[in-house]
Amino acid sequence: MFLSAYVKNPRQRWTLVNAETGVTLVGRVEAALDSAARRKGLLGRSGLDDEALIIAPCNAVHTFFMRFPIDVAFVNRDGAITRCFSQVPSWRIVMWRGFATVELPAGTLSRTGTKRSQRLALIPFSQPRDENSTGAGA
Repeated sequence: MFLSAYVKNPRQRWTLVNAETGVTLVGRVEAALDSAARRKGLLGRSGLDDEALIIAPCNAVHTFFMRFPIDVAFVNRDGAITRCFSQVPSWRIVMWRGFATVELPAGTLSRTGTKRSQRLALIPFSQPRDENSTGAGA
């Protein structure tokens, strides 16, 4: 399951990678797995810097009151992307069938070539990053 390693060890720092290509999407992952964390989401933040928020379970997100655009990937329980939305601006709602949503810095999906049907995976941060990775420290 996509989030099983995170759930077993939430204090570990995780990196999000495209399992099909090996490219790193972001170097830091946070998960919103309870009702309060899912409700808060990215509200109150000024942006995302080489980080993603995974919200589970979730099949819809809104960008009301957000100050920055985001990319959104809906994934199934295995981390396979069922739908991507790029550069979602403030005051929008996006919905799709899926187990979880992955909220990323705007432009991440395009920059990394990540698309529908590819599988995302979490790896411990201590593992070396791919030479084609993006974001801070790459």
